[in-house]
Amino acid sequence: MTNDIEASIIEELAIELKNEIDFDAEILGVKVRNAIREVKSARNYPKSYTESMINDDMENFITNIRSIALYDYSKIGAEGQSQYSADGESIHYLDRNKLFTGIIPLART
Repeated sequence: MTNDIEASIIEELAIELKNEIDFDAEILGVKVRNAIREVKSARNYPKSYTESMINDDMENFITNIRSIALYDYSKIGAEGQSQYSADGESIHYLDRNKLFTGIIPLART
């Protein structure tokens, strides 16, 4: 099911980004897979969780995964920058950690 989430997010973002001059579907896929791994890590699933349980839980974080992947894709070439100014144009980047809002590690018993 995580593959379904991955495919769905990639499809949605590809539609959204297809008119970008330097759109790269391969890199987008990498960013989505990495976002999924990061959300899984942030959830800190107990060893007792089955793959099915993890996949069901991941459905709750599709919006977060999508936002993280899009953020990371959009910052290609600007990694580490929090703002950018040129030719009178100023860009301020959102704190990436805010994209993890609502992703709480599971309590261990």
